[in-house]
Amino acid sequence: MRIGIVVNPDAGLGGRLGFKGSDGRAKEARAAGAVDRAGPRMQQCITRFIDLQKSSLNRTGVNPTFVVWTGRMGSDWLEGVEIEERQSSPSESTAEDTAALVRDLISSDVDAILYAGGDGTTRDIVNALDGNETPLIGVPAGVKMHSGCFATTPNAAAEVLLSFLQGDLMVAITEVMDLDEERYQQGDWKVRMYGEAWTPSSPRFMQGAKEQVERASEAETIEGLANHIGNLVENDPELMVVWGSGGTLRRMGEHLGLELTLLGIDIQHKGTVYQDLNESTLLDHLATYEGPRLLLLSPMGGQGFLIGRGNLQLSPEVLRAIGLDSILGVATPSKLLGLSSVRIDTGDVSLDEEFQQRRFVKLLQGYRTTRVIRVLDA
Repeated sequence: MRIGIVVNPDAGLGGRLGFKGSDGRAKEARAAGAVDRAGPRMQQCITRFIDLQKSSLNRTGVNPTFVVWTGRMGSDWLEGVEIEERQSSPSESTAEDTAALVRDLISSDVDAILYAGGDGTTRDIVNALDGNETPLIGVPAGVKMHSGCFATTPNAAAEVLLSFLQGDLMVAITEVMDLDEERYQQGDWKVRMYGEAWTPSSPRFMQGAKEQVERASEAETIEGLANHIGNLVENDPELMVVWGSGGTLRRMGEHLGLELTLLGIDIQHKGTVYQDLNESTLLDHLATYEGPRLLLLSPMGGQGFLIGRGNLQLSPEVLRAIGLDSILGVATPSKLLGLSSVRIDTGDVSLDEEFQQRRFVKLLQGYRTTRVIRVLDA
């Protein structure tokens, strides 16, 4: 079988810098010290796939040909597999280059496309497919991944690819989602549907599309959650609270008189709110304070990601500085309806394993009401 490869080398560059997306900001991100994310994540996926190929799980002996462009949009990130080179990647890639690569792959009769990027990359690919039903397997590498084409992690993408090649997975239509940038600029967080795509159906390894699950009737619950956090700060004025991204936490902040960043990471400490911090500024704050700290995270509705979607500022270094024992999930009843576990994708395999070895994280679901929830193996 033939598998097309697409890497958007600029995807995810702005994550740790606090950018809400990397579209059109690659040069700015690299100038600020950003390093490649999409390429290494594809490389991790391929390395895992090679391991699976050599294992007993490869019962049919599949050995696909990977169809690629040479360079940063393809072959730079593939070692140890059979490749078919088509043409060279440009030195600086654009959405038009992604579309051209996809059309080239379709013309070469690939059976599926394995790609590394984010929601913007997905939209570019689907637009280029123009109704073609070639299945997509996304290696999550962007700042935000709301679409259902993505595997939960690079390793999970390798699992899906092997299962697909062996005929174990059927393909199904999933939604291509992305943040409505115009609404966001007006201070409103809305995820909208941009199209549909075919992808292998694997509830364990594919993340599913982002859902908007808030209900108007939950206003009292949001207030109770806020009061719980407010009481913690009152009882310990030294407590540093790191507020994660998302609408639930933002509305909790409003009840406490805090102006929080919708898609950013903020710190509340001793009456001051430090807004929209990136990885570097988060580490600076944490390095100068050794007292108690609390990281609040709201899982993504429909997907269950607590870490790794829309909060890349919380790098492995930041999470270790905060401490795994200082993490508290926050979820409203409507999110809990479809949430039996949470997913973790820190970008660091060893740190992911630490979370999985703990098996559970604490989740606040109401005023003075907490539960533990299982961490799903990625």
